[in-house]
Amino acid sequence: MKRSPFYASCAVLAVLAAVGGALHLVQGGLHWGGFLAIAFFYTVVFYLGVSATQRGPVPIQEMLLAGRTLPLGTGLLTMTATWVGGGFINGTAESVSTSGLIWTQAPWGYAMSLVVGGLIFARPMRRHNFITLLDPLEDRFGRRMSGLLYIPAVLGEIFWTAAILAALGTTFGFLLGIDFSSSIILSALIAILYTSIGGLRAVARTDVFQLIILLAGLLVVVALVLPQGGPAKLYTDYSEAMGERARLFPSPEMGHSFFLWCDQALLLVFGGIPWHVYFQRVLSSRDEDAARWLSIGAGGLCLVAAVPPVLIGMISATTDWAAMGVEEPVPSVIALPHVLKHLAPPAIATLGLGALAAAVMSSVDSSILSASSMGVWNIYRPLFSRGDHPAGLDRIVRRLIWIVGIAATFLALRVQSVYTLWFLCSDLVYCVLFPQLVTALFDRKANAPGSLAGFVVAAALRLGAGEAALGLPTSIPYPLRDADGTLNFPFRSFAMLSGLITIVLVSRWTQKLAPARPLITREILSIRPEGCDAV
Repeated sequence: MKRSPFYASCAVLAVLAAVGGALHLVQGGLHWGGFLAIAFFYTVVFYLGVSATQRGPVPIQEMLLAGRTLPLGTGLLTMTATWVGGGFINGTAESVSTSGLIWTQAPWGYAMSLVVGGLIFARPMRRHNFITLLDPLEDRFGRRMSGLLYIPAVLGEIFWTAAILAALGTTFGFLLGIDFSSSIILSALIAILYTSIGGLRAVARTDVFQLIILLAGLLVVVALVLPQGGPAKLYTDYSEAMGERARLFPSPEMGHSFFLWCDQALLLVFGGIPWHVYFQRVLSSRDEDAARWLSIGAGGLCLVAAVPPVLIGMISATTDWAAMGVEEPVPSVIALPHVLKHLAPPAIATLGLGALAAAVMSSVDSSILSASSMGVWNIYRPLFSRGDHPAGLDRIVRRLIWIVGIAATFLALRVQSVYTLWFLCSDLVYCVLFPQLVTALFDRKANAPGSLAGFVVAAALRLGAGEAALGLPTSIPYPLRDADGTLNFPFRSFAMLSGLITIVLVSRWTQKLAPARPLITREILSIRPEGCDAV
């Protein structure tokens, strides 16, 4: 056992206990048993994270890709843990409880994105030994375009992290008596701290532990709160309460809403691919086969992990809260903590909270490391440093981890709907980044003018539809708009396909002006350094 990580972890536990005491004095009503259990869990996660790394400077490929030595089993678990975050758990329960199964598309949509990513994108990305998602874009379109495309990439990561933190903050406040802001700040601080110390190796090690806690905790919770009659009786009651919305797939009776359903499904399946938080695991794999199968396998595990929050959402929608003398869960974001608090024993509710905390931590650390990796490797390195692998980049990564983490924390404090923000993450990358990645990898004639034209077209068509979550007005009169303002026209897929076609056409029209550039296969320059534990 390393002494410094152990004593640092004891210090973290002491600080968390002191914070709990201060919150109890200021706010009152703190559930001490649950708080201390979560504080101990956070301390264990912190210890696992900081003990995974070596002392002293860390080579950049070790910091960002764990030296490309990630075993298949570890990669499979860390990929699953990354996707099954607080937004996945809380957002699924929220949507099932309020919108119905038919509109709860994100769990299976993101699972399918992992399968599609493994079948089509994982091999070529790993074959070229890229460092980040932006590397093929930089090779094909140049550094200026990759810098521009970093904007939607990093915004997507920050939005996703904010949604995850908001899910945990709401649940903590509801079950432990901690105010929303304090719970978000505490959770974010722990994740940022061990991620900045250990990089991807720390993230991978903690993800394995967190996924075990997550699956075990949710299964126990569901087994104890499931009503008599089991899942079959629960679904029958849910179907009576929700009607057609209890279906998993659309029917002809949906009318124009069918187009909206398809648009959102395509958004989730293909919009879940162009994320560096996904490709960081792919690129850290030992070889192409491991990269492919960890992605496909994680898609299957994500479907398994979706079952407990789906059942909890059904329980929330079918429970007669008034007969219990309890108010219904409003806002809908507290559907899951509402079930834990009022239908589960206190010890089981704490276990469920630990499962949610595990889900959140495993996604937050991955997301902030992902955004920071792209910022350092594709923005800072070419602009402000010399050489391809200069020393000291690990320090810049750590600083950017703090910047990205703090930005996501501030955004999380203003979130209203976890599911809406979770959905918006893929919305952004689907319309703008997906066509860029497809053409960069598979169109040898794609060039910078085509990339820029496609970016402008896709962004303009998407933003023209407006976005209530961001306060953006509608500027393009798309058809199939209902009287209540719901737009059924598949404008997201229209924007994505328009951007894709624009890149292909403009690239061919401008070949003489800007000849196409090839993808570059990088050398693997980093091996796992001495003193660094295996994941």
